[in-house]
Order: sequence, then C-alpha cells, then structure tokens
Amino acid sequence: MFQPNIFDSHHHLLDMSGKSPENELDLIRDEEFESRSGNDIMEAPSGEDQDPNQRPKKKRYHRHTQNQIQEMESFFKECPHPDDKQRKDLGRQLGLEPLQVKFWFQNKRTQMKSQHERHENTQLRTENEKLRAENIRYKEALSNATCPNCGGPAAVGEMSFDEQHLRIENARLREEIDRISGIAAKYVGKNMLSFPNLPPGTPRPLDLGGGNFGPQTSLSGEMYGATDLLRSVSGPTDVDKPIIIELAVAAMEELIRMAHTGEPLWIPSSDNSGETLSEDEYIQTFPRGIGPKPLGLKSEASRESAVVIMNHNNLVEILMDVNQWQTVFSTIVSRAMTLEILSTGVAGNYNGALQVMSAEFQVPSPLVPTREIYFVRYCKQHADGTWAVVDVSLDNLRPGSISKCRRRPSGCLIQELPNGYSKVTWVEHVEVDDRAVHNIYRPIVNSSLAFGARRWVATLDRQCERLASVMANNISTGEVGVISSPEGRKSMLKLAERMVLSFCTGVGASTALAWTTLSGSGSDDVRVMTRKSMDDPGRPPGIVLSAATSFWLPVPPKRVFDFLRDENSRSEWDILSNGGLVQEMAHIANGRDPGNAVSLLRVNSANSSQSNMLILQESCTDSTGSFVIYAPVDVVAMNVVLSGGDPDYVALLPSGFAILPDGPIHQGGGLPEVGSGGSLLTVAFQILVDSVPTAKLSLGSVATVNSLIKCTVERIKSAIMCDGA
Repeated sequence: MFQPNIFDSHHHLLDMSGKSPENELDLIRDEEFESRSGNDIMEAPSGEDQDPNQRPKKKRYHRHTQNQIQEMESFFKECPHPDDKQRKDLGRQLGLEPLQVKFWFQNKRTQMKSQHERHENTQLRTENEKLRAENIRYKEALSNATCPNCGGPAAVGEMSFDEQHLRIENARLREEIDRISGIAAKYVGKNMLSFPNLPPGTPRPLDLGGGNFGPQTSLSGEMYGATDLLRSVSGPTDVDKPIIIELAVAAMEELIRMAHTGEPLWIPSSDNSGETLSEDEYIQTFPRGIGPKPLGLKSEASRESAVVIMNHNNLVEILMDVNQWQTVFSTIVSRAMTLEILSTGVAGNYNGALQVMSAEFQVPSPLVPTREIYFVRYCKQHADGTWAVVDVSLDNLRPGSISKCRRRPSGCLIQELPNGYSKVTWVEHVEVDDRAVHNIYRPIVNSSLAFGARRWVATLDRQCERLASVMANNISTGEVGVISSPEGRKSMLKLAERMVLSFCTGVGASTALAWTTLSGSGSDDVRVMTRKSMDDPGRPPGIVLSAATSFWLPVPPKRVFDFLRDENSRSEWDILSNGGLVQEMAHIANGRDPGNAVSLLRVNSANSSQSNMLILQESCTDSTGSFVIYAPVDVVAMNVVLSGGDPDYVALLPSGFAILPDGPIHQGGGLPEVGSGGSLLTVAFQILVDSVPTAKLSLGSVATVNSLIKCTVERIKSAIMCDGA
C-alpha cells in the first residue's frame, strides 16, 4: 500500500492534498490511499518495513464506500482484467467513473503482483540459505577428506572446490563479455573492446583502413547506434504510475497559472524584447514542483501567444498523436516516441488523455547539442472550453540518471475562436546544461529563440498555414506549371513534407547520428557520416554520405533566404546544376509569406549530351528561422506524383540550408525585430556515393564531398557579400 506522503522531499513533487478534484484523474488520485477496512487510520506496515519514528497518518477522504470496494473485490476474483464495457457497467452500478474503475483494478493487480513477488522472494531466500549451508558442508567434507592410497588430502580433478567454482564463474563472465561485445559490434562496426576509452560525446576518429570504409569502420552506417540514449528509455513501472498521475495534475495547474499570471511572475523587459520569468517569484509561487534546480543547469523560461488558422480539435489531435506532432514540428522535434499510454481520454476525445513519452529537441546544426526529454503529457478540457496540453519531466523516477535537460511544466492553452481559428498561449520552461553549445550559437540559445516558446508558436503558425494549403481542394490562380489536378497538388505537397522531415532528422547533433569532423575545431568544419540504404522505397539503395557545416554570415537572414530559394540565382552556388538554366515548372504557395512555397524545378543542362534534371524544393520562413530544402527527383516518378499517385515510393535524398538569426535585435518601440543582424547558416548535403549497399566507401568519395560542400560555402559567401556590397 502506498504511503500518503509519496511526494516527499526525495521526489520534490507538489503535495496536492486538501485540494478539490478537477477532473477524472483527480477523482482517482486518492484511491491509492484507501484501506479495505474503511478505518480513518492507515494500516501500519508490518515487519522490517515499519518505521519506528513514523507516526500513523490520517487517511485521505474516502471516495469509495465499503460496499463499492467489496463489489469490486468480488468482481476482481472472477475477472481481474475487465474490458471497457465491463468497466462502464460496473461503474454505472456502483456510481463510479469508468476511469476510476480502471485504475482501481490496475492498482489491485499491482498489489496482488507485489504480494506474489514477496512470497516468491521469501521462498527464494529460504532456498538460497539451504544452498549456502550445503556448500559449507561440501567444503568442510572436502577439506577433511583423505586419499585412501597415500593418506594425503584428496584431489578433486586436480583442483579444489573453490578453484572449480572460480573457473566456472570466469567462464560465465567471459561468455557474457563476448555476448555484449557481439551486440555492440552490430552497432559500432567493431569489437567493443578495440575502441579507446573516449569521454561521452567525443566524436570517433575517422578510420580509413586501407583507403576504404568497410563494415568495420567507426564511421558507422547505422542510423541508430550504440550511443542512442533516447531509444534506451523504457516505460514507467506500475509503482510509478500513481506518482505520474499526481505529477501530471500538479503540472496542469502550474501551466494554467503560468499562462494567465502577469507581474510579478513575468516581468516585461525594459527594451520591449519580451518577458522574463522572475525565478524568486516562481519559487515562492510553486515552492516544490519537481524539485530544486540541479547543480550545473540554468533556467530558460518564455511565453508567447498567437492566433493560428486551425480549430482546437485538430490542434489537440496533433499534439496528442506523436507522429503528427513530430511531423508538424519537424524543425524542432528530431525524434519522438510514446512509451506508454496511461489513459486515452473519456467521452470519445482526448479529455483526460495521459501518455509517457520521450523526445529529442534540436536546432538545425551539428554545433548545438540536442535536448533529450523523458516526460508525461497530459491533456485536459477546462470548464470554459479551453483545452490545455502540458508536459513535465519524469527524471526523478529514474534513479541514478543524470539529465542535461529537464522540462518543468510546459505546453500550451488552446482557446476556440468563433471563426474556426484558435488562440494559442505557449509556455516553455526548462533547466538545461548548455555548456557544449558552440559560441556562434550562444546568443540565439540564450535568448530562447532556439528552443523557446516563440519558436514553437512561430513554427505552429507556419505549419497551420501549410496544412490549410494541403486541405485546399482547388488550384489557385497563383499556382503555375504542370500541376493539373487537386490530387496531383496534394501528392506533391505530401512528397515535399517527407523531404523536409528527412532533412531535419539528419542535420542536427542527435545522439543517433555518428558525425565525424574532418578538420579542426572551428565553426565551419565539415562533419560527415555514412549510412547504408537498403530496402527503403523512399531512399535510393546504396551508400549515402551526409556532410554538414555551420558558419556565420554578416548579412540578414532574409537576404540569405531569398538568395538561396530563388531559382534564378541557383547557378551561382549549385555546383551540381553544372551552370544550366533553372526553370520553375510548378509552384504551390503554402503561406502568407511569398517565401513559403513548394516548387518543381527543371535544370536545363548547358551540355546537350546530358539529360535534364528535376529538383523538388520547399522553402519556408518565419520570425525564428528559414529553410530551403531540395532533392533531385526522377522524371518518371514525378509524373506519377503529379497525376495524383502515391508519393511514398519516390526515392529522395534531401539536401539544403537552415538559416537562423544570430541573435535577437531589439528596437525602440513595439515587438522585437529578429533577423536584422547577421545569419547562422547550416549547409547539409546527402550524396549517394555507391549504389551497392555492401560496397566500401573510398577515401576519394569523402574528399570529393568535403570539397563539394566547401566550394558551395565559398560560392555562397562570395555571391551574397558581392550582392550586399
């Protein structure tokens, strides 16, 4: 049975006792603290678990009568796993919500399982004592035994009992080491013991072998390798689930207050650049939360509001569906997964939905470490019709884990507007160790433009416009070229969406990506990575070499964005177009800004012996960043897409650019202007260097791609600087 003070100083969680319930999850919180007898005092633990200094504590308010408990006990004996219909019928009979019945049975099963495990542990302990006593008797018998021939000590296979035991144990350990090394070799390409002891996060040196990169190279071809921390996280235990429920309810209350409270909690900046969270006021308002800030972490807090072109139901669905959430926020969320769904909600919607998740947030550059979060997401509809979705970290439930980033209650409030739009208020509050961020990215990270609420809201606003464009059933007069039907338009937009998602998941400093730096430690170093592409209809088969570099430009981001997205200036930087004339064959506008568009480009080669090439391109921009992403596409496959065919089987290797401001620029009146200073540009290429997946990567291929990306960077610098002169 759980103690009523589960949110003690060890967990640093909010104590919600004495507060009235606010929804279905609140109604079941006290169930863990009910005794079967119905007494007012909790039963004291027996045996060695009894704490002599702990006084009996008053039980919380009963939500289950003695009759309700007896009825559910009887039903449990017949059916410990009731389905939805049985839970509804039983709840109707007893006057309980189905969710209350669900968690009562879940807690009952946990209790029975714990009792069973305690019984098994007692049996195993007894058997262990018997075996230990037998071992002692055997040792004594062997030490006293004599040889019948010579009268000396008896020999047991020419070794003592202890020696036999040690040899068996050594053999077992050797097998275990070999097994673990074999598993690791599948990921890192070498026997684990052959690598030197490098600090965590240190890039492995480029192992050239005899001039080839074979399967045994440290430039790993696996997308998700042994350093992938995110995928090693498991779901919560049954014991943790009541704590998670309580924490989610507390986080929801904190988010609402953070979203609605002004001064002195949020202090307007003197230069009108936004709001700053008063940490002293926050600690006084929310004294416990998820505990004090760990040593070495710094706080980041921001708040932003906007009206977006989407109704509240669709927004809630996007946030509660991990695949849609990652797709819509692909420029921020590099990876995400749902580990366990604790509640799907009630009344056929997401009200009361609760799920444990893990995610990785990124800035599109290998120079900024990603932020890995293990958290619970809780969705609730409030009495005024406003929906709220809150996240809060669960690091305290993983003893011994050292987190470099934890998320205090963060998320958004969604208010329905009469015209089908929604007003979104976003709060982002994290504690993070950002010491590994490269110096040129520090201003944008410190200003919360990189990971803060403004970036989430700006991305959502832009993506809502894009989704509205996808849903349109007509072809606007502003669209030109070879698109002849709404179906072809939708297929082309879907293909571009997959291209953007593929680019964003492969450009950052994710723990899943084994980047290798080719030169020193400057900001414009080229980082490379290989990957084997096999049995993926969305990628060409073979050996793919990815290369990326980030650097600063002393020109505004808008000028860089307009230069890179314009087909007329493409020949100035695109080496692979061979100086050919670039013509826009199709254009789909998908946002208010003219830079938000999907285009199909044809490169008319200057050499008549070479065939023309098609390029699919998407450009997108908002106040926090811009992207130009493109990929060569097969002419035959593109004709299928333009006729409304399935775009999932079109092979793509996207390359492109991520353009961020180098920091906020604050001007006298009104809102802050961002992007009127310099730019941070990331250039990333993916090149198919061999069409045979089992082939070895030559040193010449690496040198060629390195030369290609450096030449492209020089061309961009030269063209933009001359244009601005």
